[in-house]
This record gives sequence, C-alpha cells and structure tokens, in this order.
Amino acid sequence: MDLQQIYQHVVDGEADEVQSGVKAALAEGIPADEILAKALIAAMDEVGRQFEEGELFVPEMLIAARAMQAGLNLLKPLLIKAEVKAAGRVAIGTVKGDLHDIGKNLVAMMLEGAGFDVKDLGVDVAPEAFVRAAQEGYQLVGMSALLTTTMSNMEVTVQSLKAAGLRDKVKVFIGGAPVTQDYATKIGADGFAPDASSATRVARQLIG
Repeated sequence: MDLQQIYQHVVDGEADEVQSGVKAALAEGIPADEILAKALIAAMDEVGRQFEEGELFVPEMLIAARAMQAGLNLLKPLLIKAEVKAAGRVAIGTVKGDLHDIGKNLVAMMLEGAGFDVKDLGVDVAPEAFVRAAQEGYQLVGMSALLTTTMSNMEVTVQSLKAAGLRDKVKVFIGGAPVTQDYATKIGADGFAPDASSATRVARQLIG
C-alpha cells in the first residue's frame, strides 16, 4: 500500500478510503507509527497549510480531520501497544458558560492528527476540571470561547491554575472568535491560536 495514497485520501476527506488504505498498509506489515507519521500527520499538516493559505475552508478541514480520525482509530490500539510516544499531552475544552463545540472539536482532531494525546473535556468546562487535567500530567491546557461573556472564565482558569501551584507546570493556550493576542497576553496565557490549524503549530511551539 502506497502511503501517499492514504495521505491523499485524508487531504480529500475520504474516510472510507482512508480506513481501507490503513488496513491494507497494516496487512502489508507497515508499522503503525510509520503510517501515522507519513500518511496521517503529514496529510493534516498539508490540510493546515492549505487552510492558512485560503485554499480550504472550515467545512473541508473538518471533513479531512474526520477522515484522518477514521484512520487514527485503527492505529491507536497498535500505537499504545508499541508505546509510541505522543507529541505531547493536551487537555482541551470550551470554558464554563459556553456550549459551542465545533471549533473546539476541530482543534482536538487537528491536534490528534499531529500526534498529540488529547483529552477533550467537552463544553461548559469549570476551571476545576482544567486544574484536574494539569494535576493528571497534561502539559498543555487549551481553552475555547465563542461568547465575549464567557471569555472572562479563561482568566479565572489561569488564576485557578496559579492558586493550585500548577501554573509553572502547564502551558495555557486560548482561542475562539472573540479572542485576541492582546487578551491572551492580558490574562497571562502562553499562546493564542486564531484558528484550528494554527493551534497545532502553537501547541508544538509550547511543548518545545
């Protein structure tokens, strides 16, 4: 199985073809980590590039991410068995009071596609839940908000991490339609991602 074919199926958002391609590659004895790196991660990097250059839009990026997820679901058990090291551990959620999840879901899928171990905390996430994730060893905390009225809970969460003595152990990055770099700086976040594809790049930079 040519991994380039799987790569193209991901870029084109063809989930069924990605699944059958991954199955064929595994049957040929291609290691799971090689399929992940050369087909899935490489494809999502390309999808992110096309999105940033205006060649793709959010719906197409979502379809590609779902196709990647279809392949990743087959690889995950094998990657865990082989103890393949994740690119980093990220806990992500939409802040308390906010029920919007499309952007957050897309960021979670993009991060998984980039090889991160992602814990999706869901929507309406209280500061305590982000603190618990940091206590569990997640190195990155990602917060999303779509409403200006809920953005203040990002600052509350940063303060909660400080109060728990965890602020120097975890990196915080934020995003969402009303969120800006200025706001990220103001509340003491480590990073700001204006969209899902840049979230992956920011996460990689923060992990270092």
